[in-house]
Amino acid sequence: MAWNEPGGKRRDPWDSDDSSRSPRGGGGNWRTRIPGFGGGLPGGAIWGVGIALLLILLLADTVRAIDESERGVVLRFGKLHRVMDAGLHFKLPRPIERVLLVETTKVRSSSNEVRMLTKDENLIIVDFNVQYVVSDPYQFLFGSRDPEDSLRQASEAAVRQVVGANSLDDMISPKRLAMENSAKEALQLTLERYRTGISVTELNFPNPRPPPEVKEAFDDAIAAREDRERYQNVADAYARKIVPEARGTAAKIRTGAEGQAAARVALAEGAASHFSQIAASYRDAPDITRKRLLLETMEDIYRRTPKVMVDAEGSDRMLYLPLDKMMGQGATSVPTQVPEMQSVPVQPTTGGSSATTRGTRAIRGETEEAISDDREARKQ
Repeated sequence: MAWNEPGGKRRDPWDSDDSSRSPRGGGGNWRTRIPGFGGGLPGGAIWGVGIALLLILLLADTVRAIDESERGVVLRFGKLHRVMDAGLHFKLPRPIERVLLVETTKVRSSSNEVRMLTKDENLIIVDFNVQYVVSDPYQFLFGSRDPEDSLRQASEAAVRQVVGANSLDDMISPKRLAMENSAKEALQLTLERYRTGISVTELNFPNPRPPPEVKEAFDDAIAAREDRERYQNVADAYARKIVPEARGTAAKIRTGAEGQAAARVALAEGAASHFSQIAASYRDAPDITRKRLLLETMEDIYRRTPKVMVDAEGSDRMLYLPLDKMMGQGATSVPTQVPEMQSVPVQPTTGGSSATTRGTRAIRGETEEAISDDREARKQ
């Protein structure tokens, strides 16, 4: 049977007084039979559902998970109570305790460009970059009104302080690294004094440059500095090459001098020892020692003299014996005949024999006497 009959009468299929339509045989609307729909819910049940939902929300608010890169600042009634590390933590539900998350491992950066004067009153443009992390979450949130703005102002002040204490040449030289470290230390002290909770990890100004008006002069200064470094490198290379050679030469000369000194000392000591031995022999036998020294001296003289002149006794001529030729022939082969001796005429003087003849006779006499004495001494 259609529920919308002609004639404008609309019938609700769900609202019928016919008891035969009820599955239980009773009349009435189904919304009145289901609790909470039309018929109303008892007051205790509503409060129970609300309390259950509230307990679920409170229980979910008591557990808080903190990531490894974060730290949680717990405020109890608006006052710092503790700081949560990474992991799962329990807390009192809001509004008793509230957790504020701060990223502490994220490296943040701040950059700026400023114009400033150097120590020698040169205008220079410095682009500096500051990298930092949050070291104290509570101070970062509540230590200062705006810690990042404080960082920008403090970094500019630190850079101005360092640049103003150095010259333009220092800014474009390798000394800039030490200047960056000094600026970093000054900035960190300022941030700690203002309780910003920020820790500076890096501060650098890699490209200090002059204003466009003086760029050409600045480029000339840089070119001159590079030329100086190149010449210095060439000089250092030459020094590294020539210094070892000079040291080697000096060591060689020193070693030769030491060897020569040692040889001379040894010869002197040997000569002194020989003289001491001769002196001792002379004290024991003066005559024999004197004659032996004469023989040794004559032997040494004749050994070094290749020619010998012999005075023929009772003749006005002096014989010349070429010993050098005889010794040369004896060293190569057995001579077939002895070279003939040459006679050299001796010019007589008014006093008789010449001075040479007298000297030769005297040496020959002393030599023969020494030889005979030496033979007699050996026989005894």
